[in-house]
Amino acid sequence: MEPLKVALLGSGSVGTQVARLLTTHAQELAQRVGAPLELVGIAVRRLDVDRGPGIDPALLTTDASELVKRADLVVELIGGIEPARTLILDALAAGASVVTGNKALLAEHGPELYEAADRGGVELYYEAAVAGAIPLLRPIRESLAGDRVRRVLGIVNGTTNFVLDKMDTAGLDLAEAVSQAQELGYAEADPTADVEGFDAAAKAAILASLAFHTRVHADDVHREGITTVTAGDVASAKAIGAVVKLLAICERTVAADGSEGVSVRVHPAMVPVAHPLANVRGAFNAVFVEAEAAGELMFYGQGAGGLPTASAVLGDLVSAARNRVGGSRGPGESTYAQLPLRPMGEVVTRYHISLEVADRPGVLATVAKVIAEHGVSIETVRQQQSPAAAPDATDDDRASLVVVTHSATDAALEATVSALAGLESVTAVVGVMRVEGED
Repeated sequence: MEPLKVALLGSGSVGTQVARLLTTHAQELAQRVGAPLELVGIAVRRLDVDRGPGIDPALLTTDASELVKRADLVVELIGGIEPARTLILDALAAGASVVTGNKALLAEHGPELYEAADRGGVELYYEAAVAGAIPLLRPIRESLAGDRVRRVLGIVNGTTNFVLDKMDTAGLDLAEAVSQAQELGYAEADPTADVEGFDAAAKAAILASLAFHTRVHADDVHREGITTVTAGDVASAKAIGAVVKLLAICERTVAADGSEGVSVRVHPAMVPVAHPLANVRGAFNAVFVEAEAAGELMFYGQGAGGLPTASAVLGDLVSAARNRVGGSRGPGESTYAQLPLRPMGEVVTRYHISLEVADRPGVLATVAKVIAEHGVSIETVRQQQSPAAAPDATDDDRASLVVVTHSATDAALEATVSALAGLESVTAVVGVMRVEGED
């Protein structure tokens, strides 16, 4: 058959590997697709940058708009919203199927891109947008399409997992761990997207959209990063047999009246060491998917990096090319459920609360009374003497009180913490963190 023309937008760490694999594995890919894949151009911002071996300089162009108009298949690896959005829409309108790894764009403009693909009679693939090399989106999108997914829980940002792992195992503080992640290439010079949870939130929006057949925008995701996680939080987690992880949690919820909804959140949490997620180290990712019929499934592997992510891109490219050769189309957007999105206050979770209190009789009883008044029950409580909280205080003046609650709504737990902070006997609320993974 005539070669299928492939346009590559972007030549960063992932794009470079995609171009190299297209060249070195050309014969194998042609056999798998049923037609050769011809790389007809690579759109870049600057032509004078050394792209390394495997990149033919003759393929480089700064005219991305022209390039997409002469391609059968477009691979977008620019990132960000613009010009990626416009280029993808132009490609779809021109009849080219698109493969992208752009999680931010999908989380903000996914429905628009799906509709453009439908109008053009072409396809939109994006396995590389979440969890790098891990085959995660395709199983949710296709293999579990006939099942009811109840929950998606996991670590989807390798940078923050590396940082938190170093704080736990090497005793580094947050700044030191981030600096080490930057030195190793896991974190960007500006790590905001990772440490503030924006990257994980975009991925959570994509996962929830697929899992629950409901459009979830990035702004619908409750987001908390790891910038407030301290060495004290990590030590407190160890004291209860847990580790701190940044989790993405997407859940199908059932209200008191029986109506279903969806909650999507990203935040740090203490995870018991017995839970498999607690043992996900370094920059690796791991995601649990709980479905009604399939039960619990776990996906684990490298969540970032040029070569691993390029593997996911090539897998999508082969699928799109096969469908083009065979005159067929893969699955599009599924939005029949359109479940309502629940606010964070309705989410059921548990809290680990560290308090600095006056060390005198009756304080524990007062704290327990306030917690009970908010409809929250205590799972465990631990009291110990703590260092003086003020220059004129003695070691006998203060004590550290650590409370782990049973499950309750986040609104009730937040109100409980606020009430505790107002007690005369509570000197300070030292730390608050959710506990996930078991009840």
